[in-house]
Amino acid sequence: MIQGIAASNGIAIAKAYMLTAPDLSFSKNNAENPNLEVERLEKALEVSKQELEKIKAHTKKEIGDEHAEIFSAHLLVLSDPELINPMKEKINTENATAEAALDETANMFIEMFKNMDNEYMRERAADIHDVTKRVLAHLLGVTFPDPALIDEEVIVIANDLTPSDTAQLNRQFVKGFATDIGGRTSHSAIMARSLEIPAVVGTKQVTKDIQKDDMIIVDGIEGNVIVKPSDEQLAAYKEKQEAFAKQKEEWAKLKDEPTIASDGEQVELGANIGTPQDVEGVLDNGGEAIGLYRTEFLYMGKNELPTEEEQYDAYKSVLEQMGKKPVVVRTLDIGGDKELNYLDLPEELNPFLGFRAIRFCLENTDVFRTQLRALLRASVHGNLKIMFPMIATLEEFRQAKAILLDEKDNLKQEGVKVSDQIEVGIMVEIPSTAVTAKQFAKEVDFFSIGTNDLIQYTMAADRMNERVSYLYQPYHPAILNLVSNVIEAAHAENKWVGMCGEMAGDPIAIPILLGLGLDEFSMSATSILPARTQIRELSKEKMASYKDKLLSMATAEEVMEFVKEKTE
Repeated sequence: MIQGIAASNGIAIAKAYMLTAPDLSFSKNNAENPNLEVERLEKALEVSKQELEKIKAHTKKEIGDEHAEIFSAHLLVLSDPELINPMKEKINTENATAEAALDETANMFIEMFKNMDNEYMRERAADIHDVTKRVLAHLLGVTFPDPALIDEEVIVIANDLTPSDTAQLNRQFVKGFATDIGGRTSHSAIMARSLEIPAVVGTKQVTKDIQKDDMIIVDGIEGNVIVKPSDEQLAAYKEKQEAFAKQKEEWAKLKDEPTIASDGEQVELGANIGTPQDVEGVLDNGGEAIGLYRTEFLYMGKNELPTEEEQYDAYKSVLEQMGKKPVVVRTLDIGGDKELNYLDLPEELNPFLGFRAIRFCLENTDVFRTQLRALLRASVHGNLKIMFPMIATLEEFRQAKAILLDEKDNLKQEGVKVSDQIEVGIMVEIPSTAVTAKQFAKEVDFFSIGTNDLIQYTMAADRMNERVSYLYQPYHPAILNLVSNVIEAAHAENKWVGMCGEMAGDPIAIPILLGLGLDEFSMSATSILPARTQIRELSKEKMASYKDKLLSMATAEEVMEFVKEKTE
């Protein structure tokens, strides 16, 4: 049994699909038969084209036209005689093998394009690199992993899953996944919960201990991976799978019920989403709001910035699907572990503490204004609230809001209708903001506490680093005091407070947050019904009576033990 971190509930039983980088090394020998090498090259090119056509079609169907366009660019590379003819020439004149001809020619073009001033040409270097790796894998007879081409029930095994990997996963066939690295707040874990598939992350060893087609069990409830299970284990986990399905049926009965504690106090349960396609899962799981729409997914997996029209369509779709229910949209939050290759931003020693989120937007106001215009235009289609991320100072908030109001005036002058009911708030994820919440509360319309970053910044512990994962402590009194300070400051100004970090859906944290007075809990859609079930059994007044004791405790362990004792 391999132990990891339970990242997404449920039990998956299927064959292993290895989403790992293949070994593409080869010996540079002279070719014995140039005609045969040309034939091998042409065959590898053709197979690669067929695969990319399938991936393009799948991406278009599952995610949309704009994401599929990257594969159109890849297909153009495979058909470009300027690239292919020099490869064949190397084979015929230098007796190069197909592998050597492909590799040398591709590297020559990649270096040439990378050094050009034209941004479009620099992007072509990345396309050539991606495409020729695929062709080389076919020449060497090794499997090139393609999550979009999975057509049988599998469990994906990987070192980690990028947002573009998870975007390609076919929910019909991918029954779960397990990774070497990551934690509950890593993007792969968050995506697993939005896909509603079981996942275990941070195992450190699944890619070493599991082979292609091994039968495995992923227990996303306990955080275990069982390799080549015995008949007894299979039977036991099938029972556990059935019990979990029954539990989900019980939760589903509360889908259309309000979220009311046992003493009659009501709170709001929302969901965190990344794409308009996620809204269906929010509504199916009884979501009362979207507490966080991560707009950066509109910008990722592309070769260029999304247009105002593309963004408007996405925001309008989410707002219309949600009707009168609130939708909190976070403006572009790139940086840290979310990179956009086409922006060509300089590498930073500490990207999580660097030029990211609102800092990028305030310097790149053309990008920021395009997004704000799209949001303002979409505002008439629903209940929009706009939230700025990574705000560290009051000046940043004022500057961002001024740009928003300027674009609002511009649109009105153009005769475009804009809602006058848009609340403007901030994410509280930097300790300086939590500490000075009293000052912010006088100017913002709401706070949403982003605990994923707030915890790592407060504890000085990278949430993606397994070696310091023991310091990622949501229940640490330092975190609870910051959260309490934000809620008290907001309520003193009659403003509401939400939480959109993963802590909002945590069964230990929920009773604490209820007692601290949190108004809105936003989480992965699949956590909503279990959270509603739990809150209905809690008394807000009773949990509030423990507030001073909890805030004065010395360790996270003391907090956990106390909460378990008082809520069992």
